[in-house]
Amino acid sequence: MTKEKDVQKRIDELRRQIRYHDRKYYIEAQPEITDYEYDQLVRELQRLEKAHPQFITPDSPTQRVGGEPLTKFATIEHKVPMLSIDNVYSDEELKEFYQRLRRLLGQREINYVAELKIDGVAVTLSYQRGIFRWGATRGDGYRGDDITANLKTIREIPLRLEPPGEKFLALEVRGEVYLQNKDFQALNLEREESEEPQFANPRNAAAGSLKLLDPKLTAKRRLRFIAHSIGHHEGVALSSQIECLRAFQSLGLPVSPHNRFCKNIENVLEYCQEWRTKRRKLDYEVDGIVIKVDSFDQWKILGATSKAPRWVVAYKYPPEQAITRIKDIVLQVGKTGVITPVAHLEPVHLAGTTVSRATLHNFDEMERKDIRISDYVAVQKAGEIIPQVVKVIKEKRTGKERVFRPPSKCPECGGEVLRAREEVYLRCYNPLCPAQAKRRIRYFASRDAMDIEGMGPAIIDQLVDKGLLKDYGDIYSLRYEDLVGLERMAEKSSQNLIDGIKDSKTRDLHRLISALGIHHVGTHAAEVLAEHLGSLDALSEATAEELEEVHEVGPVMARSIVKFFSDAHTKTIIKKLKAAGVNTKRLRERKPKESAIAGKAFVVTGTLKKYSRHEIEELIKSLGGKVSSSVSKKTDFVVAGESPGSKLEEAKTLGVKTIGEEDFEELIATR
Repeated sequence: MTKEKDVQKRIDELRRQIRYHDRKYYIEAQPEITDYEYDQLVRELQRLEKAHPQFITPDSPTQRVGGEPLTKFATIEHKVPMLSIDNVYSDEELKEFYQRLRRLLGQREINYVAELKIDGVAVTLSYQRGIFRWGATRGDGYRGDDITANLKTIREIPLRLEPPGEKFLALEVRGEVYLQNKDFQALNLEREESEEPQFANPRNAAAGSLKLLDPKLTAKRRLRFIAHSIGHHEGVALSSQIECLRAFQSLGLPVSPHNRFCKNIENVLEYCQEWRTKRRKLDYEVDGIVIKVDSFDQWKILGATSKAPRWVVAYKYPPEQAITRIKDIVLQVGKTGVITPVAHLEPVHLAGTTVSRATLHNFDEMERKDIRISDYVAVQKAGEIIPQVVKVIKEKRTGKERVFRPPSKCPECGGEVLRAREEVYLRCYNPLCPAQAKRRIRYFASRDAMDIEGMGPAIIDQLVDKGLLKDYGDIYSLRYEDLVGLERMAEKSSQNLIDGIKDSKTRDLHRLISALGIHHVGTHAAEVLAEHLGSLDALSEATAEELEEVHEVGPVMARSIVKFFSDAHTKTIIKKLKAAGVNTKRLRERKPKESAIAGKAFVVTGTLKKYSRHEIEELIKSLGGKVSSSVSKKTDFVVAGESPGSKLEEAKTLGVKTIGEEDFEELIATR
């Protein structure tokens, strides 16, 4: 018993330290330890919780990302409605807001709190005695989607409030989920590389991230949170907005450092003018200032209309746009042949930089906006980074503008251009297209694929332009003599690249499958395929029907794989890879113990008593079983704990056998 007490004590201390350092890093921006030291604390906590699952609690820092993907979001009703805010667009309209307040409040002194209006997604967080219980979107103001699992992935949202958080019997914290501009840019670059539609602005990206059904995907989006208002609360009385914000800070909730208490409307106007240009220096979108009456007693007197409270208003800044002319529209070809129209603009100064190019996304978007060569257009930056054409200034047209027609042939190779039925993109299907070759080779050599050290875009472009590389199969035929004469390639860097190419031959099978660039096959699908099939030969010879038998492989992916390996050019590349000695077999073979569940497919749902979700899934895999996130006819067992949700009903509908935790333990004990 003493040993268990010691373990529990150490777990509590690790959690306390991690929460403290989370606050120093995410809330106060004053980290006291290195990332490595922080990771060691987390790893020790994970080891202890894995060995002693009885001590795992929902508010543990290890429980931020976990659980299975949802099939849909539940609905939560707001005890205090999340109403919208009325907008004003000028000093005169703000003064009219002040006059309305004065008419309703008489000669009472009116103080204000001015806050930056971050352009994000409104959410509410519910805490009970200091423990985070659930979170929801604003929805229609009266009910929203339960996005608890996604909100838990945001490091700035504490799972346990710091003392005196437990004094609040109940506390709903309203705030904004947003993306920093640098993270928005990184996300869109990732989507561009994988040829997925880019997000128009950081707000859309944040909203889309919160509506993902798999919290593991949301966790990768680097979402941020800022607290700004209070909803339903019990146990502690607060009298003003500024007191509320200070209370949030004491509880470990992130609050904007730029909030300002204003004694009068003149101070508010000064604040609005101050931040009109100053906001450009921030790394997140601010589209206005939220002005709130400070006193909660005055809130009660002022009340609300059916749409918005009378004690708050948003002073909105007009979006910074510039008018320029489209000189030309050019075409860009991606690694899978997707053709994207790009506008070349007369250079124009916008949000601190000179803009001369803007993506037009796709031809449907061009047609919808009626964008033509020589048009004058309004451009603005999404997330202060990515230029986009907002609209055409049609009154400036002279009749000399030219409609840009979608191409019938690839601009790089003259190959056939088609649009797949389920896509909005035009695509070149010529495997020898040089533009595709460059991007395919870049992806093949990238860190997530074959990880070839030293093979960057500039080197690849030179090698393709000189005819030394026609596809990624040619990488393994490169010689030292081919490299040393290239621009910026000295003797040492040339030898390093040759060594990097040699090292890449030993990569595991899943990396090779991912590197091939098969449409619809990402890194996770590559791991699944490698584990199930074991070799590149088995994958290349599999039929669509056989591939669909693999868990998490659907008909679209299966058809794409078969089409890829049936292509004559692909077959030539595979021969090159094999001839060069590139590994084409799975290296880390799992050796499952003898068990009754070897080869069986499981879905785990609900909360288990003895196992965390990760633990039971790893146990199933170690015994030769397979784990999936969704129930299908291929599922053999659904292991159901408490609060199993919709997957239990899906299992019943499909006739899949459902077992409890004790049944599962009896099953794995069978020989």
